[in-house]
Amino acid sequence: MTDPPVEHYAGRDGLQLAYRQVGDGRPVLLLHGFFTTGAVAWLRSGHAARLVARGHRVIVPDMRGHGDSPKPHDRAAYPPDVLTDDALALVEHLGLTDYDLGGYSLGAHTIVRMLVRGAVPRRAAVGGAGFDQLLHASGRGTTFRHVLDHLGRHEWGSRDWLMEGFLRKTRGDPTALRHVLDTPVDTTREQLAAIGVPTLVVTGTDDEPDAGRELAATLQHATFVEVPGDHVGASGTPELGEAFTEWFA
Repeated sequence: MTDPPVEHYAGRDGLQLAYRQVGDGRPVLLLHGFFTTGAVAWLRSGHAARLVARGHRVIVPDMRGHGDSPKPHDRAAYPPDVLTDDALALVEHLGLTDYDLGGYSLGAHTIVRMLVRGAVPRRAAVGGAGFDQLLHASGRGTTFRHVLDHLGRHEWGSRDWLMEGFLRKTRGDPTALRHVLDTPVDTTREQLAAIGVPTLVVTGTDDEPDAGRELAATLQHATFVEVPGDHVGASGTPELGEAFTEWFA
């Protein structure tokens, strides 16, 4: 699938953020994970193509600090829960009222925060969200911080070296990304249990599937699906794309 042109909308602080959309039909807004972009995570993986083939209009923003969106170095541009503010602003900008939400990793955390703060999609899907990571989101990201703090010094062939290579491939900005790591906020069990939107929870076989089951058991109306791979690998598997597509269909 060829990347569609970049469009822009204003975040609640006025920052002009980037998004792309492809297809026609029922809107589904998909949020990418940390280090990656909307196009890489959803378009080039083939996930968006599956959804388009099933009659969806797929909307993929680049979150603040990522991809074609601005990457300010001013810490003040990254207040707590700002990624949720940005996503809710995009829903408002597009005038979405009957739509679906999906996300992976950081994008999944942001979807959960949207639901906690009042978003009312028909359905939601979250991949690689964990459980403890939602309850204790503040101050996490140790692995990513280590990668960003030791650029050019990682052992050749190591996981950190591969992550640095991916960062360079996506033209990531280390300063902006460090600030992004400071934006997540904690979500309580009570807040999770109050979510009434039917939600698909997807976790990789090698990515703490028990945590995914616990999240699904805490939500009011959730279905759990396990797919192959670890946290990074599972995000690009056909099985994840198929699970999202069947859920939204």
